[in-house]
Amino acid sequence: MELFSILPVLIFSIVVHEVAHAWVALKEGDDTAQSLGRITLNPLSHLDPVGSVLVPIALYFMPGGLLFGWAKPVPIDPRKFRDFRGGDIRVSMAGIVSNLILTVVFTLMAVICIRLQGLLPVGDSMFGFLIRTARFGVFINLILAFFNLIPIPPLDGSHVLYHFLPRGLRAGYQQAGRYGILVLMGLAWFYPPFFSIILSPVFAVFGLADAFIELWI
Repeated sequence: MELFSILPVLIFSIVVHEVAHAWVALKEGDDTAQSLGRITLNPLSHLDPVGSVLVPIALYFMPGGLLFGWAKPVPIDPRKFRDFRGGDIRVSMAGIVSNLILTVVFTLMAVICIRLQGLLPVGDSMFGFLIRTARFGVFINLILAFFNLIPIPPLDGSHVLYHFLPRGLRAGYQQAGRYGILVLMGLAWFYPPFFSIILSPVFAVFGLADAFIELWI
């Protein structure tokens, strides 16, 4: 049952990630996502049955405790950006920034629930549930933020690296996006510590956030 209490937090977080891409793209001059109704928090407009539901459920029952997912990518047309290079970087980073903001929001939510727990005559079980959910929100948003920083196409970090590569390498690097997921799977298969190393900042920052939360208990 715990999975079905935290799955909505994961879905909300990945939806916010995609909406951030779409909203910043609109500000940069690209109305593609807006015309398709993707600037909305309605999860039905964003959910991918595999990445938003099946993969998180499968990961939940696998060892390692890593819960992850994704929504349908927001359609972006960089040719419409007023500033192609700057716009592409800002749109790509928007999802990551949104997850870092949600990390702060969920941290504060946990602190507020802890404070209310001691003030309101309500059962500890409800506040305990909300605090656990908020902590999960912190953890999953850190995973979404740092995982998407990996500069392997089509992850967000690759859009940033693309603009700093020599022009002769850019086309090949961009085309490699069709194999990006296979590259990630290969790295995880042939070098198991890969994700532990890449996501080490997640555990470091989560430890700091959790230590801050513990101050209020």
